[in-house]
Amino acid sequence: MLLDTPICDFDWKAPDFVLPDLDGTPVSAARSYGPNGLLVAFICNHCPYVKAVIARLVADAAALKEAGVNTLTVMPNDFRAYPDDRPALMRAFAEQHAFAFPYLLDEDQSVARAFGAVCTPDFFGFNRDGGLQYRGRIDDAKMADPAGRAPELLDAMRQVASTGQGPAQQQPSMGCSIKWKEK
Repeated sequence: MLLDTPICDFDWKAPDFVLPDLDGTPVSAARSYGPNGLLVAFICNHCPYVKAVIARLVADAAALKEAGVNTLTVMPNDFRAYPDDRPALMRAFAEQHAFAFPYLLDEDQSVARAFGAVCTPDFFGFNRDGGLQYRGRIDDAKMADPAGRAPELLDAMRQVASTGQGPAQQQPSMGCSIKWKEK
């Protein structure tokens, strides 16, 4: 199911979380901030929207690292119901795309729920003080050819890095619904 993300709730403070990386090492969001902020991206292995933008996300995350903004990616889907998202394939996906940032497993989906994440990809950009400043799409290319794209997430987070404030106008990200566990 195709979904759009809600508009940015400026200055919302995300709850701290600790999730395991692909080696099982706990990663704390609070300790992952760069000097100018943090990007938290909810992604998965199988979503066609994520597959379409993953090379751009990896490149943009590298540019953001240079601007003092670190990146965490979180896989929130129920991998037992959607085996293409299981941990072994998360590792293969991260290696295939040369992730230079942690890929974390939200097995109980508590982090995705706490953030109000709705789809993959879903991007949350925080300033150095931990206030939400960006909740939008990666760029205007969507699933099409990214040549000539407007790198909205990258530009917004560079602005956040330098001013602490995100742009007033943001376009929602779109993607596949998070695959929630049945209750």
